[in-house]
Amino acid sequence: MVSKRLLMLCLIFLTAFSTVYYSQHDLTTDPSEASALAKDAYIFAYPMLENYRTMYVEAVSTENFNKFTRTETLFGPESKTVVRPNNDTIYSTAWLDLRAEPLVVELPAVSDRYFSLQLVDMYTHNFAYAGSRATGTGSVTVMIAGPYWEGETPSGIDHVFYSEGDYVYCVIRTAVNSEKPGDLQRVIEIQQRCSLLTLGEYTGIPCPETVETESFPPFDQTVADSAGFIGYFNFLLGRLKIHPSEEALIQSFSRIGVGPDKTFDPAELAEPVREAIESAMTEARQAIYHPGTTMGSITNGWSLPGRIFGNRERMQGLYLIRASAAHIGLYGNDLEEAYYPSCYFDSDGEPLDTSRFNYVISFSKEELPPVDPKGFWSITMYDENQFMVENPLNRYSIGDRSDLTYGEDGSLILYLQHESPGADKESNWLPAPDGKFTMTLRIYIPSPEGLDPLYCPPVVRKAGAVE
Repeated sequence: MVSKRLLMLCLIFLTAFSTVYYSQHDLTTDPSEASALAKDAYIFAYPMLENYRTMYVEAVSTENFNKFTRTETLFGPESKTVVRPNNDTIYSTAWLDLRAEPLVVELPAVSDRYFSLQLVDMYTHNFAYAGSRATGTGSVTVMIAGPYWEGETPSGIDHVFYSEGDYVYCVIRTAVNSEKPGDLQRVIEIQQRCSLLTLGEYTGIPCPETVETESFPPFDQTVADSAGFIGYFNFLLGRLKIHPSEEALIQSFSRIGVGPDKTFDPAELAEPVREAIESAMTEARQAIYHPGTTMGSITNGWSLPGRIFGNRERMQGLYLIRASAAHIGLYGNDLEEAYYPSCYFDSDGEPLDTSRFNYVISFSKEELPPVDPKGFWSITMYDENQFMVENPLNRYSIGDRSDLTYGEDGSLILYLQHESPGADKESNWLPAPDGKFTMTLRIYIPSPEGLDPLYCPPVVRKAGAVE
């Protein structure tokens, strides 16, 4: 027997689909119209495609939904899979399939370190947070539900978060102090106390409904980089509830074959139209890859990122920013959760190069990174390939959790050079590669005054030529 809920969902879907998409006009034969629509559609779809590519590798091909994957080591110089990795946190991640029922995440109390749960939807909106900043340092139980779930919230659930789509990326970050012996093991124990359950497992009442096995289209980057992206886009649109504010936009894309679960065959397009679509995609990628000042500003040699990640309300209509943000750093945090300025130039506007110069960065007490007591800050050093480099101290980041030496007035000087600045200054030394380098300052839970206006660290100055 078909369940009442499943029947209702089918009626809702069929009504919406027939109203919006079956009344669409025939595919356009006008290359100019196709070009304009394809550019906008590709920019809209780009972060969704990047998200699907990642989900396909991490969860679909490995059948790894609804379970945590945990890292148990900090990134270091041997880590070459991701550029500019942090040396501050380790991760627990999971891909959630919400089609049958909600998922429940139980988080332990964590009062002695930064700890966060981030939830990302199929659009790449950060639709919810829990942890140190968002819900406090006590234990918390959250339920993540899909767009059509209407059941009752069971007892013991502190927060219910609704996703606009069937699939959600879940990432837990837990701070590790690499300079504190045994701290990594303590964090691994915290990870193991984080649980992920189906609603049925949480309540002890099995879910009465079953869902068909999803037929995921294999991800092929060559296809995604052609007019074939529309096929992926259509599949993804069929896995989410289109927001009312975007129904007309998605309907306009139907002129090039876009629609939820609509079968797409590039061969159905006239050749001039297909060529116009792929040419428009090239233009769109140029806009995505080179967004200019729309992503932030550069001051004192520091690149200051703006509000390029967020929930639907914050990112509404900002499709190019959302796409460029996915290209630069998929699954980045809201600024309120973490703020990452990066330094590329010194006070003379020259690239940082410790084969030629030693450098210092001097903070007055008032210039120290503005951080909430529940958060922390650190600076990580990278070589010109954007990776960490081995050094004699095995130190790859430095910050307020380090054993720093401050001036009597609360000021702080950090030494950025390849060779030791001397035993009396080594506590404040961040070892640099013997060549060009860059740095990223990470502020986890910046205080409000650090975001309005955006905090800019002091300029990096030369401290003499290398002999």
